[in-house]
Amino acid sequence: MILVKLGGSIITNKEKPLTANRSLIRRITSHLRKVKEPLIVVHGGGSYGHYWSVKYDMHTKPSRYSIKGISLVKNSMVELNQIILESFLESNLRPYCLPPSNFMLAGKPIVKKVKEISKIAKIRLIPISYGDVMWYGKNKFYILSGDKIMGILARILKPRLAIFVTNVDGIYSDMRTKRLIHEITVEKPIMSKVSMDVTGGMSRKIKEAVNISKNGTDVFFVNGNVPKRVVNAISGKGFEGTIFRG
Repeated sequence: MILVKLGGSIITNKEKPLTANRSLIRRITSHLRKVKEPLIVVHGGGSYGHYWSVKYDMHTKPSRYSIKGISLVKNSMVELNQIILESFLESNLRPYCLPPSNFMLAGKPIVKKVKEISKIAKIRLIPISYGDVMWYGKNKFYILSGDKIMGILARILKPRLAIFVTNVDGIYSDMRTKRLIHEITVEKPIMSKVSMDVTGGMSRKIKEAVNISKNGTDVFFVNGNVPKRVVNAISGKGFEGTIFRG
């Protein structure tokens, strides 16, 4: 089983609110047709959910956020998810919409329901979940990121591979020179030995990737602007990017 995260930076234009990168989404889904193993896909919010969550100052910490903001984030993620689902269908794939509320409750995964996701994937449907604003209880809500969902699913389902599809080639040790770190291992965490210049979003992805790899799953970071790299990571042929060794 393969776990794939389509980053918000690759499926949307973050410079333009509520703008999906439809042509690139279609190219990526077309390449995913070549994958013969069960797939589970998670996607980020990009210029949809992320745009509104920033505008209304909403975070991962449960709190009593703006009711209007909550509604806008929720609705925008449903809209973006619909675009993703349609692209999968157009590529002759069989997506299965899976809102995170199906398997999360009060900030914690419902393990029994998470395990059911793998059963759905094994009959050749492709469960597709996404980052979202979530009810926490006591009139509080919180932002559940797609990266966090990746960590939750990987810990419980133990996929063969986890792949983060981003808009850069991988993890850079130096953004100025674009010096790529090809491999990171748990035993010798290169991250403590280099000064990595990363954004907050990339930092969160790295944190989840380290945790996933500690549980024995190899984690790849690949550039979605070259969709064949996603398939190459899965097949093990000519991989380009950064790998966190499980």
